[in-house]
Amino acid sequence: MELRTTQIFLASTLYGMATLAAGIDAGSFGPADRRILLTSNNAVIPEITPGLEAMPGFAALRTRFDDHLDWNATVEPYHPSTWTPRPEDVPLWERQLRALWGLGEDRIELVVESIQVSPAQAVCQLFPGASVEVYADGLMSYGPTRHKLDAQLGMRIRRVLHLDLAPGLKPLLLTEFGVPAELVPAAAFLKVLAELGTEGPAQTGVPEGPALLLGQYLSALELLTPEEEEELHVTMVRGAHALGHTEIVFKPHPSAPARHSRSVEEEAERLGARLTVLTEPVLAEVVYQRLRPALVVGCFSTGLLTAATLYGIPVARTGTGRLLDRVAPYQNSNRVPLTVVDALLPDLEDAGAVRSQAAPGPERVHEALDGLLVAVGYAMQSQVLSARRAEAEQYLATRLDEHTWRYFKRRRLTTLGLPGGIPAQLSFLPRSPALRRAVRRIRRLQKSTMGRSR
Repeated sequence: MELRTTQIFLASTLYGMATLAAGIDAGSFGPADRRILLTSNNAVIPEITPGLEAMPGFAALRTRFDDHLDWNATVEPYHPSTWTPRPEDVPLWERQLRALWGLGEDRIELVVESIQVSPAQAVCQLFPGASVEVYADGLMSYGPTRHKLDAQLGMRIRRVLHLDLAPGLKPLLLTEFGVPAELVPAAAFLKVLAELGTEGPAQTGVPEGPALLLGQYLSALELLTPEEEEELHVTMVRGAHALGHTEIVFKPHPSAPARHSRSVEEEAERLGARLTVLTEPVLAEVVYQRLRPALVVGCFSTGLLTAATLYGIPVARTGTGRLLDRVAPYQNSNRVPLTVVDALLPDLEDAGAVRSQAAPGPERVHEALDGLLVAVGYAMQSQVLSARRAEAEQYLATRLDEHTWRYFKRRRLTTLGLPGGIPAQLSFLPRSPALRRAVRRIRRLQKSTMGRSR
């Protein structure tokens, strides 16, 4: 008797769920006897943070699936982002889940996000005989796999599905296993987003064409201090107002504290602009449809690329330079979205570039990112991308200049023996106790001189 096929789709964000729905609508997934949506709430405290089910639009996307299961309930009291099964317990867990979820002897196909971490890794471990497909929830798929995956898992992965947010750019994710990348059709994704645009209450009192500011809650990721993040949002207000926008809408991150909104409200009032704060937990893309903003401003949100590439809305970035310098360690996976946004999109302070921009097409993407992303990816994960060393060396040997240095750290290049690092014969200098004592002496003298001059 032929076995039934059950596809299990793991999702933790509405954006990811919309990507899955678009893939299903476009026929990106093979036929299945049953499709299960498995949702996971990965918030720090999921017990007090609304999950996917509470978001406007969930019901519309849910119709693509036969069943809906809750991963948090399955593994409680453990947190889905930290729990993984012990190897010796996997057979017991698989039998339990097959019974609990009515899977029987079905052939299982898994579709997951963020394969490097749990809950995706845990789910893949619990069904060791299942094929795996990975879909991209944002810009991180353009970067390398965060760390070496177990070869047994890597060889099970069939493909990486992603949206063409940077037209023509190929993801580095899982290329070490030869996993091919495949596009989710933009038309299907836009159709799904149009469905979501009809969900939830309409925005009242906000005219079309405002400047839309996207908050990301970067202090929660420890990329900025809370005070620095507030200042970043205030900078967005100032920049939008300087470009002539007096109607401004701020969309804070759903988990961000209320003070983030207060600071931008105060700055808008000081400048004489009218500011509206959106408290409804909807996708930025839904706001694009409802308000049709004249400008979208953010730091390195995926929403900037969907606005520019899929909706043709002018965009501007701010704060990426500081974060590129600060994000640590160099391997931090946020470095790739930062690099893509910084290289492709105009700075908010460059009024001419913001006003004259066109949607980033393949030529612009090739010009800005060809070679750069491979070099950054290799510097981040040299072991994972060991086969790309020659490409990284070529880029660094020929393309390092005043602008491109912002994407690299000399210490990292030195550690990997790459062009741009300290030459091998001088590598002792940073470790020299005598040199370090001399530097400290010079700094003390400079401070005392500055003190007397005041």
